[in-house]
Amino acid sequence: MSLVEDFNRYRSRMNEKILNSDNLILKRIFNLDTNAYAEGELDIRTKELIGLSCSLVLRCDDCVKYHLGKCYEAGLTTAQVNEAMAIATLIGGTIVIPHLRRAFEYWEALQNVQARP
Repeated sequence: MSLVEDFNRYRSRMNEKILNSDNLILKRIFNLDTNAYAEGELDIRTKELIGLSCSLVLRCDDCVKYHLGKCYEAGLTTAQVNEAMAIATLIGGTIVIPHLRRAFEYWEALQNVQARP
């Protein structure tokens, strides 16, 4: 199983458990998150780059993977993603570099999964 498939399966399985807990607050948080990234005054591609950058600065590997996946789905190029991650690393400082390494690895994995027949 690939890095991408492992992450997506785990995320889906655990999100289902969380939502099945029938907690109104958690459901509202998930709904707010979904709606925040919908098309609005900013397009989805821009929002995903913002989400990716913030996730890197906050050093949340799961969030970075999620937003990289969404950036890939939105058709962003490697150069665009790398530029956003460069700015995030500048803002977050060198402590972000280990997360940047994992982000580069995951972006590469996304491209490899999508390139397979």
